Amino acid sequence: MPHRSAPRALPPDQPEADAVADIRPFMASFPTGVSVVTTLDAHSVPHGLTCSSVTSVALRPPTVLVCVRTASPTLAVVLAQNSFALNLLHERARAASDLFASGAPDRFERVEWRLPLGAGGPHLTADAHAVADCAVVRTVRFGDHTAVFAEVRRVTVREDPRPLLYGLRRYAVWSDAAAAAPPLAHPAAPAAPPLARPAASGIPGALSPDPSEGGTRVSR
Repeated sequence: MPHRSAPRALPPDQPEADAVADIRPFMASFPTGVSVVTTLDAHSVPHGLTCSSVTSVALRPPTVLVCVRTASPTLAVVLAQNSFALNLLHERARAASDLFASGAPDRFERVEWRLPLGAGGPHLTADAHAVADCAVVRTVRFGDHTAVFAEVRRVTVREDPRPLLYGLRRYAVWSDAAAAAPPLAHPAAPAAPPLARPAASGIPGALSPDPSEGGTRVSR
């Protein structure tokens, strides 16, 4: 008679091989800044979307990476035009973040923007504390998103930037984070008592640190 073992529950750290992990709660616990990617199509119609998946890649050449949903209409225009502007939102621009995340067709009519000569896309002048004009150099499609590598051609930064932050599915402002008291420094470890070293004559010498240990000091 064949033996059949009863199904056995897997430990929490051993998910089934075909299970798909939901990384959204994990990434929600990693706060980031908030940006809006903007571009113009061939008819000079502006397009844009809110994006928090942004990182720097290299300093030479200056390169950034943005990850956008592959089905996004804005991404299609970015790839067709090979350029975009990356607007980093300041802490009072939550409304702009929500607006460009909504996909509202009139979103550019509800914000202040301009197009400087040579810009990669519209600059959100009332909502961005920094803007990078970018040229697409490479794309990688992975799953339901596309990673866009872009070389930064020009950067505009306002004085005293105060970024808008997003994490755990809610907004926060830089001013509140910066106003928090700094963490207490680790208390210095008590100095070890010096060791007595016998003199050549056999008479106990004075207590002094061994010079062979050097004078290294750890600063925190």
